[in-house]
Amino acid sequence: MLPRHARLTSPNDYARTTKSGFRLTSKSLVLYLYPSQETSPARFGLIIGKSVGGSVVRHRIARQIRHGLLEHISKFPDGSLVVIRALPYCLKGSIREELSILIPKSLNKLNVTR
Repeated sequence: MLPRHARLTSPNDYARTTKSGFRLTSKSLVLYLYPSQETSPARFGLIIGKSVGGSVVRHRIARQIRHGLLEHISKFPDGSLVVIRALPYCLKGSIREELSILIPKSLNKLNVTR
């Protein structure tokens, strides 16, 4: 479970991140990252559509993504907004491995070293 201060809750934040942030993709995940000048910790949100599967499958995927994110939360700069979208292919791959590839790429794009 992500801590409350690390969650995206506003639809405006989701829209800003997915429309104005930059995007990195893998076979089963899309990571959107919007760097901002806020001093609050980085916040994260998930988008898992019905095309991924039924309710039980979507919640299992969400748990896997959240647990994979816990290892990387401290690496993101303050004020960052991150949205991860799951694609239907995520049922066949390892989400944790894909996150461990996407997150360093996104941080390299920001030139962040932590």
